Amino acid sequence: MAIYFFWGADDFAMGRGVAALQSQTLDAAWASFNFDKISPAAEDPVGEALAQAMTPPFGSGQRLVWLVDTPLGQRCAQATLESLSQTLPKIPDTTVLLLTSKNKPDGRLKSTKLLQKHAKIREFSPVPFWKTDALVKTAQDAAGELGIKLTADAAEALALAVGNQTRQLYNELEKLKLFTADTPNAPIAAATVNALVGTSTQTSIALADAIRQGHTADALNIISDLIARNEAPIPIVATVVGKFRTWLWIKALIAQGERDDRAIAKAADISNPKRIFYFKREVQSLSLKTLEAAVGVLLELEFTLKRGGHPLETLQT
Repeated sequence: MAIYFFWGADDFAMGRGVAALQSQTLDAAWASFNFDKISPAAEDPVGEALAQAMTPPFGSGQRLVWLVDTPLGQRCAQATLESLSQTLPKIPDTTVLLLTSKNKPDGRLKSTKLLQKHAKIREFSPVPFWKTDALVKTAQDAAGELGIKLTADAAEALALAVGNQTRQLYNELEKLKLFTADTPNAPIAAATVNALVGTSTQTSIALADAIRQGHTADALNIISDLIARNEAPIPIVATVVGKFRTWLWIKALIAQGERDDRAIAKAADISNPKRIFYFKREVQSLSLKTLEAAVGVLLELEFTLKRGGHPLETLQT
């Protein structure tokens, strides 16, 4: 018995997860007989999925039953809950049952607790822009999945360029893989990433860096580019606020005399202590007072936007 519950708003990443599950579950010659994709528009999607899950596969391979956009993590009728309780433990080893949803399952519900007991739950949510460590790790994991070696600086450059856009991340990695096909065992350097990925891909992280360095013209250009690409202004500011809060934490801890990078990383909620070296370098020329003032201004900016301020004009000001 194998039951999976995939949830999250990153459609591309979830699609890759579903494709991988299909590949490892289905025999290509019998896939059309053993794959059932059940829409939420079906008359009784849960009942149909459970019935198909109990059906033995044809030929070789397993049967894959995919219940798409299920609301079971948000609401579940008593009759449906009873059907799930009776059927999930009995699903044969020849079947893989997959349930997907954009929404996080509500841990208070009995249906969610039942799924937590019987299913492997995986999250496919976009990494927040301000979590640089997580973005870098995502880039490294994706590179490893595609058999690409990146230097640490290259992974950071790629993460900075694409942000949390998973589709773009894989597209850029495929481009890098093709470009370096003649030297597959050599790690890709940051210079190669910067040359191929392109500087037109502006992100909120790049905006934060431009502000930190006092590059006003660059910051205004990035803002214009982000708004032109219909990026939501409040998440843009949330990312910049997150970066400046991290810088403020680092500077404050240094000012207090803290020298242990691990202690600084723990206090600033940075998972990789090795990145503290780079954060220290970024805040070296900034005073604690300057960073405190910057965070105050950014929070005021966020408040203005939430009260309905014009996005482009407010950001530019």
